[in-house]
Amino acid sequence: MAPAAMTFASSLSDAQPLSYWLDDPAKPGALPALTGDEHCDLLVVGGGYSGLWTALLAKERNPGRDVVLIEGREVGWAASGRNGGFCAASLTHGFGNGLARWPGDMVKLEELGERNLDAIEAAVERYSIDCDFERTGEIDVATEPHQLEELREMYEEATRLGFTGLELLDQDAVRAEVNSPTFLGGLWDRRGVAMLHPARLAWGLKQACQDLGVRIYENTTGRQLASSGAGMAVRTPYGRVFARHVALGTNVFPSLVKRVRSYTVPVYDYALMTEPLSPEQLSAIGWKRRQGLGDSANQFHYFRITADHRILWGGYDAIYPYGGKVSAEMDHRPETYLKLAEHFFRCFPQLEGLRFSHAWGGAIDTCSRFSAFFGTAHGGKVAYAAGYTGLGVGATRFGADVMLDLLSGEPTERTELEMVRSKPLPFPPEPVAWAGIGLTKWALARADANGGRRNVWLKAMDRLGLGFDS
Repeated sequence: MAPAAMTFASSLSDAQPLSYWLDDPAKPGALPALTGDEHCDLLVVGGGYSGLWTALLAKERNPGRDVVLIEGREVGWAASGRNGGFCAASLTHGFGNGLARWPGDMVKLEELGERNLDAIEAAVERYSIDCDFERTGEIDVATEPHQLEELREMYEEATRLGFTGLELLDQDAVRAEVNSPTFLGGLWDRRGVAMLHPARLAWGLKQACQDLGVRIYENTTGRQLASSGAGMAVRTPYGRVFARHVALGTNVFPSLVKRVRSYTVPVYDYALMTEPLSPEQLSAIGWKRRQGLGDSANQFHYFRITADHRILWGGYDAIYPYGGKVSAEMDHRPETYLKLAEHFFRCFPQLEGLRFSHAWGGAIDTCSRFSAFFGTAHGGKVAYAAGYTGLGVGATRFGADVMLDLLSGEPTERTELEMVRSKPLPFPPEPVAWAGIGLTKWALARADANGGRRNVWLKAMDRLGLGFDS
C-alpha cells in the first residue's frame, strides 16, 4: 500500500462498523413481536419513516381509528437510522429533477414540499422529539468549473419561477461559510433543508405513535398479503393481522404487492463519521452556520456537521448488488471506506490527523425517476409508496399523506398531481439490469471527468427519463 493510502487507512483503524446514529444510549428497547391474531382499521407495514409517519398522521386525522404497525426488525434500524440526516423540502429529488419531469406541477410541488417540511418541524416541537433539528439549509457546492454554470442556470430558472430563499455564492463567499480549497462556488438553499439526528427522529415518532394509541409490534415481518372478506389479512411469523386497509412502507424491501417490485432496485450507500473536532479544527473549517453540503458531481458526496461537532461524510459510491438482493453482507465495504477517507482529506486537508469513529452502509430504494411513486392494490384497500432514492427523510411524510388520501378514496391536491398519478419505468430483469446500471455508472463517472459532457448513452437515458442514483 502506498504511503498516502496508508495514511487514509490509519484514519479508519478505530472506526466501529456500525451507524453512528444507532450507536446511541437513547435507543429504546425492542417491543414484543406479534403472537396470535390482531384486528384493526389500518395496518401499517414497516417501521421506518414511511410507516411511522403514516401511523401518526392516521391517528391525527382520526383519533378513533384503530392502527397497528408491524416492523420486521426494530423501528429505525434500516435506512431511517443510517442516512445523513438531511431533511429536505424537495419532494422531487431536487428542483432540477422535478422541473424536468413535471414542469406544469412544479410550483405546486415546491409549495407542498415547503408545507411538508414546516409540518415536520411542527411535529418535532409538538411531540418534544429530541433529534437535534436545525433549519440550517443546504449548500450545493461546485468543485469543477462546469458545475458553476449548472448551479447558475438552476438559480436563474428557480428565480424566474418565483422561488426565493436561494443565494448564489462565489468562491470567496462559499469558502467564508465552509473552508475547503476544492470549493469554487455554491448555491445555498437557506430554508429548504433541515439537519437532524435521523435515528432519534424515528425513535421519537415511535413514541409519539404509541402515545396516540398505535399498537407497534417489532421483530414481526409481514410475509403474505391476501384479501379477507371486506378487508385484508397479513400473515406474520407467529400470527396474522386482519385490517380494513393496509399501508405499505417497506421501501427497499420486497413489496407485498409483487407487481410493484420491478419499479425499485436497492443501491448501497456508505458513510463515515469523524471523531469530535477540536476548537482549533473547527476554526480551520469555519462552518459556523452548520449547513448541510453536497457537491454537484454525478458521483457526489454529502456531508454535514453534527451537534457534537463531528463531520459525517458519505456518498460517491452507489453499489448495486447483482439480482437486487438486500443482504447484510453489503452493509460494509472497506474499499469504499478507504475511498471516502481519501476524498475527505482532499476536501479538508487542514484536518489531517483526524480519525473516523464509525463507518457503515445501508440500502436505499431507488427508482428510475429518482423520486417516490404511489399506488393502490386490491381494489383500493392497500396503498403503497416507494422509490424515495435517498431523499426520504422529509418526503416520506408527504408519501404518508398520499397513501392515506388514496385509501380514503377522496381526491385531494396531492392525488391530483401527475407525480402521484404516474409511475416510473420499471427496471428490466437480470442480467439486463446489471449491465445497464453498470454502463450508466461508467458513463456518469466519465461525464464527471469530462466537464460534465454526457455521452450518447446518457443522452438516450435522458430522453427516456431513465437514470440511476442514490
